[in-house]
Amino acid sequence: MEATEQDPLDVASIRADFPILDREVGDGTPLVYLDNAATTQTPESVIQVFGDYYRGYNANVHRGIHQLSQEASIAYEEAHDRLADFVGADGREELVFTKNTTEAINLVAYAWGLNELEEGDAVVLSEMEHHSSFVTWQQIAERTGAEVRYVRVDDDGYLDVDHAAELIDEDAAMVSMVHASNVLGTVTPMRELADLAHDNGALILGDGAQAVPNRPVDVKDLDVDFYVFSGHKMAGPTGIGCLYGKREILEAMEPFLYGGDMIKRVTFEETTWNDLPWKFEAGTPLIAQGIALAEAADYLDDVGMDAIQAHEERLTEYACERLGEFDDVEIYGPPADDRGGVVAFNVDGIHAHDVASILNDHGVAIRAGDHCTQPLHQKLDVAASVRASFYLYNTVDEVDALVDSLDAAREIFA
Repeated sequence: MEATEQDPLDVASIRADFPILDREVGDGTPLVYLDNAATTQTPESVIQVFGDYYRGYNANVHRGIHQLSQEASIAYEEAHDRLADFVGADGREELVFTKNTTEAINLVAYAWGLNELEEGDAVVLSEMEHHSSFVTWQQIAERTGAEVRYVRVDDDGYLDVDHAAELIDEDAAMVSMVHASNVLGTVTPMRELADLAHDNGALILGDGAQAVPNRPVDVKDLDVDFYVFSGHKMAGPTGIGCLYGKREILEAMEPFLYGGDMIKRVTFEETTWNDLPWKFEAGTPLIAQGIALAEAADYLDDVGMDAIQAHEERLTEYACERLGEFDDVEIYGPPADDRGGVVAFNVDGIHAHDVASILNDHGVAIRAGDHCTQPLHQKLDVAASVRASFYLYNTVDEVDALVDSLDAAREIFA
């Protein structure tokens, strides 16, 4: 499938970069991988980084004078520069490597929240937050006496911005909001929410786990105070994520973890902290993963983030159109032409887990469950949902394979 006016990506060429897409599952069925909101696949160029690192310059960073340590340190520091540039941050001082989005949110919650929140303050979330945000801020609120407020999601799957304006008042201290929902595909108006937060003296954290991989993101344009995302959802390795924070806020925060490399000077009487971002990266860091994530950013930029977004939107519209042909399918979230590359749905009379199991027999890998959003599923009044999610290497034919495989589930449960 060459790039066309309708599809801006040469998907056949892209698929050649991802060796796992050639494998077969079960009894020789070709793999159709549609679980990208959980984890995307990794191109050969990113995989190669690990071999180059461990064969060529495996050493600890910031710890040695020898050449290998110097080479590793330079590559690791430049990886911070690359990811900072990828999301529009002002240099490595504003870009901290973490294990994943969850740890990045916890870093802010513990290093900022425990020290700044108190009784009378409010943390504002949405009803469609991932558990990594939902649970974390609930626990911090319990410890500090702060209140947690939840912005409604309307019947069409959109964030109720008027309700947000009511909840983000002068008592609000932190707004933590998903940029793109991992269930509904809803894209929140992050800049509008940032303006609301700042007008009331609050900070805002954007959860970009489902946004950074598939659309251009500029944290300065969004004017967020913090922004978090994961490598394994953007063609990078597992075990690496990023926290963007405005420099002046990060400088004022206490460290999240203590130990080696996050210190500048230690005496028997006191310790002083290292410069940003190392102040928040205690111990031996995720060296190979960070360098590989920089390569993933290069890969995505070479393809083009605008083109990736357009391709995902095209597949999403087509999937909603195909699924919408059936009266027994209920799709959750905004209209097909106004959402990210995620389609959550249910088939009447068939549990989501059964659908996923039967689709797996046909080589189609999708997700089933609550997708770490139990409160949202309670609001939807369903125990679980089936979720198909797309990325730059998926095709229209794979969407057809998904939809056609649902017939097998219908036959079994007829």
